[in-house]
Amino acid sequence: MVNTLGWPDLRPLQRAAIQPLMDGEDAILLAPTAGGKTEAACLPILSAMSEQRWSGTSVLYLCPLKALLNNLVTRVDSYAQWLGRRAELWHGDTKESQRQRIRTDGPDILLTTPESLEAMLIGVKTDHARLLGGVRAVVVDEVHAFAGDDRGWHLLAVLERLEQVTGRPIQRIGLSATVGNPQQLLNWLQGAGVGKRPGRVVAPDLDPGRSMAPGAAPISVSTPPPGRVELDYVGSLGNAAKLIAALHRGEKRLVFCESRRQVEELGAALRAREVTAFLSHASLSVDERARSEQAFAEARDCVIVSTSTLELGIDVGDLDRVIQIDSPSTVASFLQRIGRTGRRPGSTRNCLLLATRKDTLLQAAALLLLWGRGWVEAVTPPPEPRHLVAQQLLAATLQQHRVGDRLWPELWNGLAPFDRSATPILRHLVGEGFLDEDGGMLFIGPEAERRFGHRHFIELTASFTAPPQFTVLSGRTEIGQTDPSVLTEERPGPRRLLLGGRSWQVTFIDWGRRRVFVEPADGGGVAKWTGGGIAGLSYTLTRAMREVLLGADPQVALTTRAQACLAEWRQDEAPDLVHPGGTLVTRLGSDVHWWTWAGYRANATLAATLPSIADPVQRPTDCCLRLREDLTPDLWRSALEGAGAGAALVLPDVDHRAVRGLKFSAALPQRLAVATLAARMADFEGARAALEEPVRFQVGRSI
Repeated sequence: MVNTLGWPDLRPLQRAAIQPLMDGEDAILLAPTAGGKTEAACLPILSAMSEQRWSGTSVLYLCPLKALLNNLVTRVDSYAQWLGRRAELWHGDTKESQRQRIRTDGPDILLTTPESLEAMLIGVKTDHARLLGGVRAVVVDEVHAFAGDDRGWHLLAVLERLEQVTGRPIQRIGLSATVGNPQQLLNWLQGAGVGKRPGRVVAPDLDPGRSMAPGAAPISVSTPPPGRVELDYVGSLGNAAKLIAALHRGEKRLVFCESRRQVEELGAALRAREVTAFLSHASLSVDERARSEQAFAEARDCVIVSTSTLELGIDVGDLDRVIQIDSPSTVASFLQRIGRTGRRPGSTRNCLLLATRKDTLLQAAALLLLWGRGWVEAVTPPPEPRHLVAQQLLAATLQQHRVGDRLWPELWNGLAPFDRSATPILRHLVGEGFLDEDGGMLFIGPEAERRFGHRHFIELTASFTAPPQFTVLSGRTEIGQTDPSVLTEERPGPRRLLLGGRSWQVTFIDWGRRRVFVEPADGGGVAKWTGGGIAGLSYTLTRAMREVLLGADPQVALTTRAQACLAEWRQDEAPDLVHPGGTLVTRLGSDVHWWTWAGYRANATLAATLPSIADPVQRPTDCCLRLREDLTPDLWRSALEGAGAGAALVLPDVDHRAVRGLKFSAALPQRLAVATLAARMADFEGARAALEEPVRFQVGRSI
């Protein structure tokens, strides 16, 4: 195989993975981006398939993105064909005719998403026992992308139910480039099999200087990670476009932005400067994104502007340079992005960060400070996924048609929280009519039919809530989706949208079918999307921002503009925001702030724990929380005594309206839905650390 691929030899990861995977062990394969992880998983599994004569669909290859599956299927199929086997694709965009062929004659390897796998289990068209009953191994690509959110809980639950279909344990292989806690990630991926099945972390390519353990304080190493990184302060998105247009002519550049709106505005600004620019983000149509990515892969002197959609391992061709607008919120994300470069022999990984605001310059400098120390975030599943428990109880009942009211925990092999601890949720589902109960059996009830029954319960297959969007059409061509607020907010002149890096004038809105018809316009388009999820930076990153204000510089090239802006921060602002001896409480007139630099979740936890001194109206920020204007030293001491030096922390307050953003919250009692969100907003460790620090009170100015 090595000769066929034209490789001089196997990479260390590929060599180290052979024996444990062929022996059937669970594993996490860890290597930098473009480190050959796909081959490290597929080649031993194909060898085991051949030696042990697996038949039918025996391997599932799961990815978090359909585009990543599209990118991988040809490569995986070519490896399978060496052994007379084949691989095929099934996801939300797969045509029904292709799905029917797979149902009739299953491939040896099926590339799919967890959501499509769930649809196969509960759908009436697929005989899941026939198609999936022979599965022996599952490869989970970009496993960290699953583990860090609710899709991970959904994935684990579906894999446990799949083992009930196969009647045997399924080998689980996770591929990842950027995690700080690989052993914990392996334990998570093993699910109910942890401690019962052999498993190992395979990571021979790992930089020995890079910290693998999570912790509140970054770990210093003697040298920074390899790569050429530069940080610049440009002051606006328009200036960023001007700089990108002027620099690196003749190169292929990938620019990451932190929002769809930034992607659209930067893409339009680059095109106005006659730069060949392509766009990619989640609200562009599948065809629009595919056209951009294909054109970018084939072109040379061009730029593609993207959100995190191109962060994972999609091949965008021979890339020269990565440019980051402002800062990602995690070191892991930055590692994925810089890892898109340096793949050619003799080339070096590189990234140019362009900060458009003072606060994002500070965040970028802090992130690079952590990166230079070799620190990477731990991947932590979101706590208390009660809404996913409700979803799984309904999905499993659909799959089985009927479930014993005492035997249901066996469907997940005792995996928490899908075990008997879910009994209160089950009782609620029965009591509200989501499930019917008769003769010791559970059936889908009328309330589940009413809320989730549309299009054969397709809503039950996804673990996340997508905000309502309107489809934008130019003639019969779908451009993408836009936020309804762009269509309703008051604005002078004709209503114009910015989508795909081009301006469009609205000609007609079909409110009932959520469709917008447009025609090309010369300019003036507006891009806007509402965000979702819990915002805020981590304790560790916010603490690193404090370090930067206190004088720490990242081990990267800082332009003169960046140095000047940081110097201005430190001289003019920092004395009233940070102190090396602990946290600060400042007062300017009636404004009192406690500068904890502990991150949003920790500050929200502190605000709930200290209600006698926290401002009840203004929400905390990443850096501080506002206190009562009549704060006195006695009130302060009394509040801290009540918190017991961190021993009596309280979950943050949750706006009950936020529950609507929690998928399947309708199938939960209101109190449990609120408790789930509160647990996810909390950071007890960060809050406790802030309470334990000395506090300095001073009269100053706040920003």
